[in-house]
Amino acid sequence: MLTSFFDLQSSPSLSLQVAIAAVWVSLILLIAWVTNRFVNSDAELVRKIVHIGTGNVILFAWLLNFPASVGITASILASAVTLLSYLFPILPGINSVGRQSLGTFFYAVSVGVLVACFWHLQQPEYAAIGILIMAWGDGLAALIGQRFGKHKYQVFGVQKSWEGSLTMAVVSYIVCSLILLFTVGNVWQTWLVSLIVALIATGLEAFSLLGVDNLTVPIGSAAFAFVLIQLLS
Repeated sequence: MLTSFFDLQSSPSLSLQVAIAAVWVSLILLIAWVTNRFVNSDAELVRKIVHIGTGNVILFAWLLNFPASVGITASILASAVTLLSYLFPILPGINSVGRQSLGTFFYAVSVGVLVACFWHLQQPEYAAIGILIMAWGDGLAALIGQRFGKHKYQVFGVQKSWEGSLTMAVVSYIVCSLILLFTVGNVWQTWLVSLIVALIATGLEAFSLLGVDNLTVPIGSAAFAFVLIQLLS
């Protein structure tokens, strides 16, 4: 399917691959900076612009056949930078969420784990499922929940909203079903697995103490999608 199609294409050189990823991340950071500098917005919006935007790098990595070493190296560097940023004001706009959280660090770690696992299995689409569910699902859930969440609930002292959780479920379903549609095909497994993964991702996102959902959501979503497709195919 889609993966096979791109496997037949010649991949860009490593330097070009890195340049493409660097340009994209730089563009996202520029958008975040402009938003923070010139738009009357809160820190959460800026953080989610980076959260959602940088997650899309996995699409470049998958479709342009980046070697696993690039993703793993980027993950290690990003993890180190985010850890340092908790001690020094390197990324104040990204790490400032109004609560104690290691979310940014866990996000970077999850990228490396998923790339290492699914590139080795030659199934990079599942890494994309996990990371894009985290990027788009969690990112939009936080924004919708913050702006429109009227019906609150708490999990281990962390306040959530049903509106945000519903957003997480819907976006997760869309992300998973689109990727499986283009890789597995328009079969019943695509729609059933996407529904199960969306519900699991939503449950994992609700348990976000210290930002651990940035680790459990992408890894859990990818793992369940992969295992379920293998079992049901």
